[in-house]
Amino acid sequence: MALPDHGHGVVQRSAFTPPRWAQNPHIQTIWPRFVQKRQPVHFRWERIETEDGDFVDLAWGPVPASLSGLVVMFHGLEGSIRSHYAIDTMAALSAQGWQVVMMHFRGCSGEVNRTPRAYHSGDTQDAVYILELLHQRFPGLPKVAIGFSLGGNMLLKLLGEQPDQPWLEAAMAVSPPMKLDVCSTSINQGSSRFYQGYLIRSMKKTLMKKMAMMDYGSLIDLNVEQVKKLRTFRQFDDKVTAPLHGFADALDYYEKCSAFRYLGAIHCPTLIIHSLDDPFMSPQIVPQASDLSPRVTLELSEFGGHVGFMQGDIRNPTVWHPQRAIDYFTPYLSAKGEIL
Repeated sequence: MALPDHGHGVVQRSAFTPPRWAQNPHIQTIWPRFVQKRQPVHFRWERIETEDGDFVDLAWGPVPASLSGLVVMFHGLEGSIRSHYAIDTMAALSAQGWQVVMMHFRGCSGEVNRTPRAYHSGDTQDAVYILELLHQRFPGLPKVAIGFSLGGNMLLKLLGEQPDQPWLEAAMAVSPPMKLDVCSTSINQGSSRFYQGYLIRSMKKTLMKKMAMMDYGSLIDLNVEQVKKLRTFRQFDDKVTAPLHGFADALDYYEKCSAFRYLGAIHCPTLIIHSLDDPFMSPQIVPQASDLSPRVTLELSEFGGHVGFMQGDIRNPTVWHPQRAIDYFTPYLSAKGEIL
């Protein structure tokens, strides 16, 4: 059903309230990764061959006794199913009896991909391919999707690009960098540069490993020694991401791939959760209600860091956003219980 060409979305206060000890963006961002205990969950791998001779790896969560809904997850920059937010969310959603599957962006599953291309914040091609595959496998099953950080930006862009998509009943984005240009500036300032340095080192390591395996000479104007000198996202995106994926430069990539410009075109019921103290970003990325489609709700919290949203006791903290996903997705996932 087409949306009317008027109206706007909803911007509201989040129900997330952290304890006093966790009202710091860096504690929120780092503590869940290094301190919080991981939820036990078993997953299995499936490799999907792509049409260009590459592959995409899926991580499937536990198979439920009856199948009432499918949740597709998309991880963040340099993330995987082993990322703290991914494994905890898979565990929480699987406990509801839903089948959960995470799509890994190319080269993020633990094995470098076969082609020089990698992935980026606006790369929706593989996600569309996987969503269509899942649609064909489970044609009558209700499906929803959740994206974290980069994966959240990608998911929002996909929904705006294809407003009449047939795959998803609802979607959720956690801490998406909706204005990539602003984010690349914010993360290069102050203590936020710690996160940039950590991620850039991982990105360069993967790139240099691939450069030893295949010829990049006609694709990027860099040798290995020059790659080692890259220090910021903007430098990496200008010299690597943009030329590898068909953009003129970093600014062209940021402009075309920022989810912000697609938010008004989304038809699928969509929830965005974002913290105003996110150290990867600045408040400049926050859209107004008038920027949002009537089907989009943005929930803002004062605290929460980047994909943090941690609450509870300092010795046994819990993360809030998996429960928020359960509450949001439950009305969209069938309780009929189709047998696998």
